[in-house]
Amino acid sequence: MPSPRISCAQYQASLRTWYATPSGRVLQGALQAHLDRFVPRLFGYHALQIGHTDPEHDLLTASRIHNRMQLACEPGQGHITALAEALPVLSDSMDLVLLNHCLESSPDPCLVLRETERILVPEGHVLIIGFNPFSPTGLWRMLPRRPGGKTQAGHVYSTARVGDWLTLLGFEVLACAYAGFYPRNENRPSGGRRPVVECLGGRHLPYLGGAYVILARKRVANMMPLSARWRSSGKMAPGRLASPFCRRTDRD
Repeated sequence: MPSPRISCAQYQASLRTWYATPSGRVLQGALQAHLDRFVPRLFGYHALQIGHTDPEHDLLTASRIHNRMQLACEPGQGHITALAEALPVLSDSMDLVLLNHCLESSPDPCLVLRETERILVPEGHVLIIGFNPFSPTGLWRMLPRRPGGKTQAGHVYSTARVGDWLTLLGFEVLACAYAGFYPRNENRPSGGRRPVVECLGGRHLPYLGGAYVILARKRVANMMPLSARWRSSGKMAPGRLASPFCRRTDRD
């Protein structure tokens, strides 16, 4: 997997290069299978995909939302060119947002999530794709003395950390799926064993997948007016008569 300690445009370009390898194509196919399970159940009018691993590959192809747009930080790679930290999109206008490795390439991933929350309609959904730092591939990337690399753990976020950010922003995490259980080897052609390993890994060792897909929903608290509670200002007299507010006292 490419190093995220570069600019957004360079990182997205390196992502496309890596996803063009045999291991990258297998991982993309496994991630696409999870997306194809999630998106048919998500309805609305507008969807936005941020980040690209292949300009010609629509990750939301199984979605029932017809008005789908693509945003990229590189000119010519999508319908809109902008940064994920400053989206040129109206507030409360998107029903579905897909963040494809956007948190890893951003210097401020929390700002990306805040912008996503801003443009989503109430009860809108967000899909987040990221690399898993606790997978064998992720642990290999974090080794400071690995050949030709340095520690890069600060730019790869676990599902627990991303889930905490989403909860703080008022999202509800609905599902999390892992993919990419086959050992990373770009020079090895994809064979018939990889689908079997993917199936067994997803069933028995789900948290060791090389990448994940998180599905969350934007929740908006309903402002319910509280009814006033009336209380009697005085106590009841023995004859079930209200005691007077004031009493007259005769003074000498």
